[in-house]
Amino acid sequence: MRSSLATLAAATAAAVVLTGCGTTEPAADKKAAPTAKSITLTDASGAKVTLDGPAKKVVGTEWNVVENLVSLGVQPVGVADVKGYTAWDTAAPLTASPEDIGTRGEPSMDTIAALSPDLIVATTDLTAAAVKQLRAVAPVLQVRSADSADQIGQMKENLDLIAEATGTTGKADGLKKSFDAKLAEGKQALADAKLAGREIAFADGWVASNQVSIRPFTSGSLLGEVNEALGLKNAWKVEGDKDYGLGSTDVEGLTGLGDVEFAYIGNKADGADPFADQLGKNAVWKSLPFVKAGNVHRLPDGIWMFGGTDAMEAYVDALVAALTK
Repeated sequence: MRSSLATLAAATAAAVVLTGCGTTEPAADKKAAPTAKSITLTDASGAKVTLDGPAKKVVGTEWNVVENLVSLGVQPVGVADVKGYTAWDTAAPLTASPEDIGTRGEPSMDTIAALSPDLIVATTDLTAAAVKQLRAVAPVLQVRSADSADQIGQMKENLDLIAEATGTTGKADGLKKSFDAKLAEGKQALADAKLAGREIAFADGWVASNQVSIRPFTSGSLLGEVNEALGLKNAWKVEGDKDYGLGSTDVEGLTGLGDVEFAYIGNKADGADPFADQLGKNAVWKSLPFVKAGNVHRLPDGIWMFGGTDAMEAYVDALVAALTK
């Protein structure tokens, strides 16, 4: 079962306040000492987070914030489940050797404390008890994990907030422009291929107790929003949750999809492909129109479905290539 699907990216708007806190040189010198600039932010929990300056030694407790840090040019000193991140999010690879701080749901307080970080970046998925413990170690900046009402907007807000905390707002602006350009490029490519308005069903699947569970990515999911921004139509009729826009079904629930494009992301870390392996011999699966038509697309491994702009650009490239080949 995919441990990656714990979840997954989001934050409220941030405000930066710069204040001088220098001291004065002795009267004989009469020269002002350099002014250190502090940064005060309001995070997704409503907490005020004050830093002495742009954070350099940063810990990330969730993969989407780790991707944001790496994309912004800030290699984190601590990362939750380094092996998992390396397998699931290849769009923004770690170039340093961060300390593994434990699992995303239960980071090691002792390990993080030993790193003496300037900042810990977490999401609202982390328990309040864990966040309280982390705040005793270093300033904690929480971003909202996800928002089905505006996933792309939330993704960008998270990036901006982390950029403000690390002094990399210029880089964040470039990442957002690149993402928007990638969407426009992909949309045009699909239109040129006469695929504008084509129905698509993206899903994730895993095996538990010899049964395949399927998780539809509805219009309220991040990938669902990206698909629609590319000019495609979401084929799922099931309702998604309020945060991630994810639904739940089984192979029988696929019978109402009809003639669609069906896409999913594989990952070698799982050691299995439930759609090809477990469902490959299933009579219901083989009878589905999109299966018969050969419209099942396994996208490349390592595209994090709940990631940031780099992961979403990788997704756009992979999906457009699969649909237009």
